[in-house]
Amino acid sequence: MTSFNSLIGQSQAVELLTQAIAQNRVAPAYLFAGSPGVGKRLAAESFVEWLVSDSRHRVAQRNHPDVLWVEPTYLHQGKRLSPVEAEAAGVKKKTPPQVRLEQVREISRFLSRPPLEADRSIVIIDQAETMAEPAANALLKTLEEPGRATLILLAPSADSLLPTLVSRCQKIPFYRLNSDAIAQVLKTAGFSEILAHPQVLALAQGSPGEAIAHWQKFQTVPPELLQAVTNLPKSLRETLAIARQIAKTLDSEAQLWLVDYLQQTYWHQAKLSGQSALPVQLLEKARDYLLAYVQSQLVWEVTLTGMMHF
Repeated sequence: MTSFNSLIGQSQAVELLTQAIAQNRVAPAYLFAGSPGVGKRLAAESFVEWLVSDSRHRVAQRNHPDVLWVEPTYLHQGKRLSPVEAEAAGVKKKTPPQVRLEQVREISRFLSRPPLEADRSIVIIDQAETMAEPAANALLKTLEEPGRATLILLAPSADSLLPTLVSRCQKIPFYRLNSDAIAQVLKTAGFSEILAHPQVLALAQGSPGEAIAHWQKFQTVPPELLQAVTNLPKSLRETLAIARQIAKTLDSEAQLWLVDYLQQTYWHQAKLSGQSALPVQLLEKARDYLLAYVQSQLVWEVTLTGMMHF
């Protein structure tokens, strides 16, 4: 089954799914459980490709009439927007996106009709852990009587979903990749330059998808700013200038990423040199303040001043 050839480092998942197809024992519901960026979505695409079975839709199987992809949405002025649509519309993302109750109702309506071309209808719910309890309870009713359908839930772990949902799904585990597998994925995806940045790889913690996401954030920070804040300021004037530049140059999401990057950097330095890990602790407080919407320049002034002598 060559459809799974592009899925690297997830041999157990591939074995379970290929056996289900080969033995014609496809379950009514699956939970693909594992950290973000390790291949769950790619596995779902490959699995759906085999389940659809109509070669006319192998390339564009997301547009197949019997396949429904559901992803978390933002609610803006009474309209649901996907993350891509919200980005294009310039929507300020004050709360994370969710898989909403109305989307689960749309799943129910989608499954209420028989499949048009394939042997079964297929629903994939990306980031299923974002469902609030009313939406999860509504989905539970669908899982109890799915009809001629297979539902695939993508989530970071079984613990992130209601136990009643998990109990109705066959669990397919996905694991973080070792360094060789990550290198293979990144080279295949055209991101081999990430391999020269160990701090970015360390942040990814075995997830190629996370490595790419961190790399994209890394590139949004001006190199001179990153160098200045990584080397630790030596004077109050320098500290205030760096804090002002961070607040002026980076949005809130980029500033939170910078906290993560600096924590990883200073933790690694402390481990190698035996120096104090106080900068890591100060950065953790900075994260809390930024998440509480404290004025960002003030947060960085206080944080960097506390780090001056370490």
